[in-house]
Amino acid sequence: MLELYWLPKLVNKLVTKKYQWNAIDYSVNSSNQKRWAFENIWKLNLNGNERILDIGCGDGKITAELSKIIPYGFVIGIDNSEDMIELAKSSYETGKFPNLQFHLMDASRLDFNSIFDIVFSSSALHWILEHNPVLQGIFNSLRPGGKVFLQMGGKGNAKEFIDNINWVINRDWHNYFINFKFPWAFYSPDEYMNLLVDAGFKIVRLELVPKIMVHKNADSLKGWIRTTWHPYIERIPVQMREKFMNDVVDSYLDKGFIDNESNIIVNMVRLEVEAIKP
Repeated sequence: MLELYWLPKLVNKLVTKKYQWNAIDYSVNSSNQKRWAFENIWKLNLNGNERILDIGCGDGKITAELSKIIPYGFVIGIDNSEDMIELAKSSYETGKFPNLQFHLMDASRLDFNSIFDIVFSSSALHWILEHNPVLQGIFNSLRPGGKVFLQMGGKGNAKEFIDNINWVINRDWHNYFINFKFPWAFYSPDEYMNLLVDAGFKIVRLELVPKIMVHKNADSLKGWIRTTWHPYIERIPVQMREKFMNDVVDSYLDKGFIDNESNIIVNMVRLEVEAIKP
C-alpha cells in the first residue's frame, strides 16, 4: 500500500470551511444518498486492486464498502468537514480496514500526482460552485488511463422542492434572505462537457438521471432539511429554525408529493459523469 505519511501535514493547508455539518445527524438522515452511492459502486466494474480516491466521503460508509471490494488496492476518502472525517475515522478504524484512510481536504485544492486509478464521488460535488479547479485536480490525481465517476445534483434537481422553499421564504421569511445566492451548482451535460474537455478528459458518458428521494414521514423530510439545507437554515435565527422547517414541510405536504404507499417523495435529478484521463 502507498505510504501517505506526508498527507496529514498537507491537508491542514487545504481546507476551506463553509457550513457546519452534524456528522451523526447527517448519517441518520442520508439513506437516499447512500442508496444511490451503492448503486454507483457497481458501475465501476472493479477488479480488486485499484487505487481509489473518494471525494466527499462524508461519514465514510461508502468508502469503507469500496475498501472491502478492493482487498489488493486501497481507497482514500476526503471531505472538508472535520466532523465527518472524525466520525469516519472512529467508525472504520485502520486495524479493521487496513487499506482505507480518511483525510480532511478541500476538493478544489487536490494536490495528488498520478496516484489513483479511479476518482469517485457521489452526492457531493454540487456543493462546489466552480468545478474547473476540481476537475483539474482530479485529472492530475489520476494515472494515465485512470477513470473518473462522478454523481452529483444536475440541472433540474429538486425543482419542486426548491420552488416550495422559495414560496415559503417569499411568504414569511424574506427578511432573512436578502442578497441570498443559490448555493449549489446543478450543471447540465452540455455545460459539464466543456469543463471536462478543458481539463483534458476523454468523455465516456454524461447523463442526467432522474431519481426519487423517498421519506417515510414528515420527520424524515425535516431531518433531510435540517442536515442538508444548511445554506437556508443557517440564515434563520436558531430559536426560529424549527418553525421555518415546519413551514417548509407543511407547505410541501400540502402540494401533494405523496406516493401510493403514503411516502413523501422528492423528484431529484443526478448528473452522472464517466471520463478517462488519456
